[in-house]
Amino acid sequence: MKFKPLGERALVKIMEREQTTESGIVLPDTAKEKPQTAEVVAVGQFEDGIKINEGDVIVFAKYSGTEIKLDGEDYMILDSDDILGVVEG
Repeated sequence: MKFKPLGERALVKIMEREQTTESGIVLPDTAKEKPQTAEVVAVGQFEDGIKINEGDVIVFAKYSGTEIKLDGEDYMILDSDDILGVVEG
């Protein structure tokens, strides 16, 4: 299914990573903090000066976005104000 965000929004796929304590204990999903990095899957119409492209890895505000499910996979729609930066390198 194709999805095109409207306005200044981006469709992102959350980058899940396994979280462990300093002693090596793997934390269950209920104890994990909400991830704050995601890969951009699709972008809407951003105004000039904002450069976000498909495939970019971004950092977003902690309690932001709208979670949706497309073709059985979890995604999030973020407003441009919730995107804090692009991870480079």
